[in-house]
Amino acid sequence: MSDVAVAGTRAAWRGRLGTEALAARRPTDVRRALQLVLATIWLLDAVLQYQGFMFSKGFNQMLAGTAAGNPAVIAKPITWDANLVDHHMVLLNAIFATIQLLIGLGIAFRPTVRVALAASIVWGIGVWWFGEGLGGVLNGVASPLNGAPGAVIIYVLLAVLLWPADRQAPAAFAAAQAVGANLARALWAVLWLSLAYFALTPANRAPQALNQMIAGMESGQPGWLAHLDKGAASLVANQGLAASVALAVALVLIAVGVYLPAPAAKGTLVLAIVVAAVIWVFGEAFGAIIAGGATDVNSGPLLALLALAYWPLRTSPATPIVLAAAGEEEEKVA
Repeated sequence: MSDVAVAGTRAAWRGRLGTEALAARRPTDVRRALQLVLATIWLLDAVLQYQGFMFSKGFNQMLAGTAAGNPAVIAKPITWDANLVDHHMVLLNAIFATIQLLIGLGIAFRPTVRVALAASIVWGIGVWWFGEGLGGVLNGVASPLNGAPGAVIIYVLLAVLLWPADRQAPAAFAAAQAVGANLARALWAVLWLSLAYFALTPANRAPQALNQMIAGMESGQPGWLAHLDKGAASLVANQGLAASVALAVALVLIAVGVYLPAPAAKGTLVLAIVVAAVIWVFGEAFGAIIAGGATDVNSGPLLALLALAYWPLRTSPATPIVLAAAGEEEEKVA
């Protein structure tokens, strides 16, 4: 038997027995795992869109309400869309829900992930305007605690950052694989700095602003959640300025954290997840899912998922060498 044949036989047995070098094994595809979480959120949104409430006048009124306070160029198309939905409620809402269902399934199914992510970008931009009134960023009431700059625009950002990249070069974090580390960090900073800005707007730093915002989430919630909201509202009563400044400082630290060395960056990402949880529980009451009438999970879970996309990845300098050697051995065997 030739040396090439012997080498091929040995390589095959090593593969079957699992004794190949650990560095040569395929690393966990973190980006794919994050895509699947995103797909799950889209599927949950579809389920929420299929609720009976969404086939009622309440959905139309929800859409129309997002026009308030926006410039006419933004508000008039929203009003037109709300009137259209009012006249074709069942058909259009069924279409809306089905689109979200197909996006979620498309992201979950690897062969269609690119098409689904592209569709989610187009759909997300449309919903951000016609369904969220641009997240309230132009009407003066946007706040990190009420979902600004709009949950759906974070779906768009996640679709861009989790886009399947053809290049296999190692990246510092999953979000950098598609667009590069510099652009990914810039997008992160823009998002979190904008949240810090919204936290300090006059409407949010008024003495009772945060108190009233949190207290307003008690309606329709189960007793235990209403109790949590009441306690949080009492904690920030007449402390709007101090609470807004503290929140803004935390958001700025999060924004610059991705530019820090890995250990410090991890600390700021943990802070981002904690802030996202606080927003989701106390500012968004779990996206109002429990109370009914929610069209999506709101921004809290999406901000946490985004933070995971920036979590520093372990890279080994020896890995490319080992993989290259393995490739050469396979060529020889062939």
